[in-house]
Amino acid sequence: MLLCQPPIRTTEEEKEGGGNVNMTESGAQLFARLDGRQSVRDIEPRLFPQNAQPGPGAVVELYGTEGTGKTELLYHFLCRAVLPVHAGGLELEVLFVDTDYSLDVLRLVGILDARLLAAAAESSIWPQRPEAHVRACLSRLLVAHCDSSRQLLVTLHTLEARLVSRPGPALVLLDSASAFYWSDRGEGGASVSKQEENLRKCSQLLAALLRDYRISVFASCHANRRRCGHASSSFSHLCRPWQRLVTHRVLCSRQEVAPARGGPRGHVFSAHCTSSSSGGKAYRNCSFRIGDGGLEFV
Repeated sequence: MLLCQPPIRTTEEEKEGGGNVNMTESGAQLFARLDGRQSVRDIEPRLFPQNAQPGPGAVVELYGTEGTGKTELLYHFLCRAVLPVHAGGLELEVLFVDTDYSLDVLRLVGILDARLLAAAAESSIWPQRPEAHVRACLSRLLVAHCDSSRQLLVTLHTLEARLVSRPGPALVLLDSASAFYWSDRGEGGASVSKQEENLRKCSQLLAALLRDYRISVFASCHANRRRCGHASSSFSHLCRPWQRLVTHRVLCSRQEVAPARGGPRGHVFSAHCTSSSSGGKAYRNCSFRIGDGGLEFV
């Protein structure tokens, strides 16, 4: 079964393959195309402040230590984006940039299947071929794997070419923005400028894509205890150009809960969202559990 569209080709691959980008679109045509793109503003009203939902040009950073639900939140956003409208989705094209090589496609398919079945049960209309609906959702997903910050930069340049020539993704999910922090530090030596060079270039290119093509970016970021001093600190250790892009910051944490009727101990995950995109600060807290069908807000 085809689970996702082919990965984005790099610029060098496009040259070798004879691919070219149609650069004849006028400014008026570009704006008309972008105006017709659906917003991610309603992607999850329970997580973001009521009057500060992430719209076009937003950058949402999911920050926390390992095991606090960041990747599951990204899966939740992905499913909400690619699901059809009748199943509570937005029917958007999504680019998932996997820098940790941790994308679990079977998990993703399981969540999509559960959401589609729940929508069918609510409407009492059962699809004859449920796998076809899952395929339709996955056809709106592009996946790119990156194993270095240089490759991430090339991927973003290729994304720019796609956005010029076709509608392209409205939402970019990055798991994670901090994947190459230590390798870049090692390659940069004693120079902080060299250590941050590639992420700084990625941030500057993202800023142009956010401005010119009105995409939205949701990214996870692993907490750096050595820099922050505390696991739950909201201090960001990534370069300042990245920090300036962030419009919504979600601090993720996890708590153990008492077992029910002698069962195993469970976990409840918390997300504290701070938005600075509407001229002032706005806040919202929510909690959720993680089940077979994805996130369950409590």
